[in-house]
Amino acid sequence: MMKKRLFHTAICAFLWGALMASCTRNLVLEVDGGQIEGVIDEGGVMVYKGIPYAAPPVGDLRWKQPQPVQPWEGVKKCDRFGAASLQGGQTEGSFYWKEFYQDGNPEMSEDCLYLNVWTPAAGKKDSRLPVMVWIHGGAFQNGFGHEIEFDGDAYAKKGVILVTLNYRLGMCGFLAHPLLTTENAGKGSGNYGLFDQLAALKWVKRNIAAFGGDPDNVTLFGQSAGAGSVQALISSPMAKGYIQRAIIQSGGGLGGIISTDSLQNAEEKGKAMWSMSGCTTLEQMRNCPADRFQEIMMNYMKQQKTFSGLPYGPCVDGQLLEQSVYEVAQQNKELDIPYMIGYTSEDIAPDRMKQAAVDWSLLLERQGRMPAYVYCFSRDLPGEDMPDPKGGFGAMKGAFHSSELWYMFGTLDKCWRPMEAADYELSDRMVSYWTNFAKTGNPNGDDLPEWKPCTQANTYIQDLNVK
Repeated sequence: MMKKRLFHTAICAFLWGALMASCTRNLVLEVDGGQIEGVIDEGGVMVYKGIPYAAPPVGDLRWKQPQPVQPWEGVKKCDRFGAASLQGGQTEGSFYWKEFYQDGNPEMSEDCLYLNVWTPAAGKKDSRLPVMVWIHGGAFQNGFGHEIEFDGDAYAKKGVILVTLNYRLGMCGFLAHPLLTTENAGKGSGNYGLFDQLAALKWVKRNIAAFGGDPDNVTLFGQSAGAGSVQALISSPMAKGYIQRAIIQSGGGLGGIISTDSLQNAEEKGKAMWSMSGCTTLEQMRNCPADRFQEIMMNYMKQQKTFSGLPYGPCVDGQLLEQSVYEVAQQNKELDIPYMIGYTSEDIAPDRMKQAAVDWSLLLERQGRMPAYVYCFSRDLPGEDMPDPKGGFGAMKGAFHSSELWYMFGTLDKCWRPMEAADYELSDRMVSYWTNFAKTGNPNGDDLPEWKPCTQANTYIQDLNVK
């Protein structure tokens, strides 16, 4: 049965690849900044890698909101992914190294504002396919948009365009400081990584039609810190018109594990970090070599005598975020759009995540809005487990934090684990749920188990597991 399935999959991939190659090989598109040329990946899908969506945030642009793309001459070959944001990276032999970093840590740079587009309809402006924009997790300190588990082939073959992106992390992306607030005419500081994400959404609005996408049908989704980013953006008036649906995975809801700090607290953290570096002026901070940032942060963490929690993250800057996401939700000020939200059964604080998702959905219902579709991913992944790590990430076994990513991206073939036929069936089901939601705001579809919204009358949670 398994061999038959793999043979069928291989034939379909071959035929799909042949079709794509005959129709779209070396297709050149016009986007902000100039012309770009994509490539056909091993799955037969046209992908444009490493497209700049903003100017490099370096030099005088360090700790400033993203600026317009710098034009280039000729045709830019978009055949390799752009650099990830500066970060500590994963330690060889750690759990996440083995799970997602088989190719090692990525190239890293301050010059990191690049995105990637997988599309089945490049150059077909009349296609108006739904678009999904993915924001990676990593505690606002690690991760990148082209991790091995993130791939758009399965979505493209369902008629959905996938966009993944890199954004500024850590000190580059979330440093708040009184000197930066003063420079910004008192309008706050921090949240540079969120402004990057917003800039990417604006880029999608302006350019995605060239890839065959509908600029008015964009689903923003993310996991962990990416989920916190999604909830921050749907809580910002600045994101109105750029997001039509949202999926929040393991990091959001009402009273979830990711909160928004006050500007004052964020500035105090920033001051404490820089006080240990010897830099006392903004000029000195901007001239500080970026490769020292990780050292500065680690020294701060040692001083605090903790390596848990988030030293960086969204704050109420008074500009992108006028209030905490909790206050925005309670006051019914979030974007009035369809939502999916969920967690894994062995997640970070799974009981808290469950309650946050359910409470948020019920709040939406009480506010006269559409309740959310809530899920719990509970598949115990096959293969060996690892001891519980330090730092509050939960048990690295079973349906651990981020375990659903292989499945909802349809990338099981890239995973080292001994996946079974039932895993591929679950993955197919999840890809269908996710892409159906992007198309209509409802995950349900033909030949799928019914997924009911979570309401007061029925606090329904869709269990995502093998049958």
